[in-house]
Amino acid sequence: MGRLRFPIRLKLTVASLLPLFVATVICWLIGVYIINSRIASQAQEKVRTDLNAARSVYDGEIDHVRDVVKFTATNPFTSAVVARGDRQMLRSLLAPLKRSEGLDILTAVDAEGNVILRAGNPGAFGDSQLNEEIVRRALGGEQVSGTEVVPAAELAKEGKELASRAAIEIVPTPLARKRDELVERSGMMLLAAAPVRDGSGRTVGALYGGILLNNNNELVDRIKKIVFEGVSFQGRDVGTATLFLGDLRVATNVLSAPEQRAIGTRLSEEVYNRVILNREKWVARAFVVNDWYFAAYEPILNLGGAPIGSLYVGMLERPYEEMTREITFIFGVVLFCGSFIGIAISSFTSSRLARPIKELETAARRITAGERGLPVAVETRDEIGELAREIATMTSTLTQREEDITTLNRQLEQKVQERTAQLEEKNLLLVKAQEELVRAAKLADIGMLAAGVAHEINNPMAIIRGNAELLQMALPEDNPNREEVETIAQQVGRVERIVGNLLTFARQQRQRLGTVALHPLLDEILKQVGHQVPLAGIELRTLYAPSLPEIDGDGDQLRQVFTNLILNAIQAMKEGGVLTVATAVDEGAETCTVSISDTGCGIAPENLKRIFSPFFTTRGEGTGLGLSVSYGIVKDHSGNIAVASEEGTGTSFRVTLPLKQGEP
Repeated sequence: MGRLRFPIRLKLTVASLLPLFVATVICWLIGVYIINSRIASQAQEKVRTDLNAARSVYDGEIDHVRDVVKFTATNPFTSAVVARGDRQMLRSLLAPLKRSEGLDILTAVDAEGNVILRAGNPGAFGDSQLNEEIVRRALGGEQVSGTEVVPAAELAKEGKELASRAAIEIVPTPLARKRDELVERSGMMLLAAAPVRDGSGRTVGALYGGILLNNNNELVDRIKKIVFEGVSFQGRDVGTATLFLGDLRVATNVLSAPEQRAIGTRLSEEVYNRVILNREKWVARAFVVNDWYFAAYEPILNLGGAPIGSLYVGMLERPYEEMTREITFIFGVVLFCGSFIGIAISSFTSSRLARPIKELETAARRITAGERGLPVAVETRDEIGELAREIATMTSTLTQREEDITTLNRQLEQKVQERTAQLEEKNLLLVKAQEELVRAAKLADIGMLAAGVAHEINNPMAIIRGNAELLQMALPEDNPNREEVETIAQQVGRVERIVGNLLTFARQQRQRLGTVALHPLLDEILKQVGHQVPLAGIELRTLYAPSLPEIDGDGDQLRQVFTNLILNAIQAMKEGGVLTVATAVDEGAETCTVSISDTGCGIAPENLKRIFSPFFTTRGEGTGLGLSVSYGIVKDHSGNIAVASEEGTGTSFRVTLPLKQGEP
């Protein structure tokens, strides 16, 4: 029996594909590992950033409570009422303020710490609050704000329903620490207090207020909306937020069942020890209620610096697992296809190599005998033995191989070009995403700055408003100066609403919706604008739609938008020109359009994309906020603002607004 023989074609195929197969498997495993680790690390880092954003929203709510209490306490009218202990007047002041600002408690105490009036429970008064740290510090002249745990008995004093709202049934939770209580009755509250001083600076009392967080999901829902922007996966919200009192969920949008929030469930003992006991942040993968999340926790400290709870944000892990599986599958398919193509090419190449080798064997014999240019006719079956004797057809074989290599190079160049185009497209997407992240970070910082500036302006305006109110109360109806005092109060209100536009830019000011007649509003602006800037050499043209209906909106905010655009247009025509104000209505789309055009210097093309960016201006005396605030106001009215400009010819701003605003 002869030995088993393997053709050279098979040997070449196996020898070339075995290293390729091993390298392919190793690359696939390394690639899958890198993809998995990179996606997980980036997702966890995003959660860490989201926790910082959530803390900003939480601190913003504390600032809101602090500002309400502070501005009310510094009102001279409040000082006079507290000093007299006038409960009736104090109730007429505090009760509407408590409702309008969404507070759960708002209480005034006298200089000895005795309660004068609780806005949420007027019948409970006269008891001392000196045992409460926040009241003691306020009576000592300090403005205080933060988070505190309020016992059920104190909650009942502040409002009949607060104690029942604060009560939460404790749900047994796996991995949680041992706890014997069945119901948590204390309340976690955002509190602020401020001293009330008379005209001579003497402390005559204090004012404190707060918001109960137990079973109050408004704050966590706002955090979810701002931080995660409503992203969902298979009908479930990807992002979640929770407030913990100790280890107990008191407010959350994590669901334990469809349409059922997981309030009453508890924190795992491991996270509790790290966050509450050790006062450290905890950022890691965690099982939250019924699913895995990329989670981040941060301790919440009370006024004394002791941890009383924690703030949590998390992203559902399942979308990232799905993404990882898809990328892994695509990567595997690409590697499999590459291996298959390698097999085909190797088989084809080995087949082409075997035939010339056989032909070279016969040609070599005949060349040895003295023949040249002979046709090759080989019948031998031993390719390795034949290869040792093949010489004659080497040139033709090399030529054929060069043609094959050229073909492969062309195919490779085409694949490289296609892959390069794909990578460039992905790089463009990444650049856009990075630009959006940078813009979001800048807007967040600018929003905080704008809010701070607006609050600082509101302080003196609050004093002016309070003095005007005292003058109104002091002057009889027939006094000839009463009209001037009322004018001061009206103009102070207008200034406060204008300052509110800064808060709108910082997402802290609500609209005051009403009906607005655009034509009278524009006429009034055009009539008054001459008092602000010179109109010498400027021709005013109005092209109004004949039947423009009234629209829903905030008249003061829209006045600010159109005043800003008209002033910008006039300032752009330093040598004179034509200012055109036109309106149009689209009944089918239920929108109206206000166009403000000038024949001024125009805007450079490189500046067109930046004119709505905060603090961008081409005028040395400008602040750069006008168009940013205008842009925000128009967007808050569900409208759109567009600009068309050509240098040396002029600029046209086009503001499109809906006739009716949707339900809030």
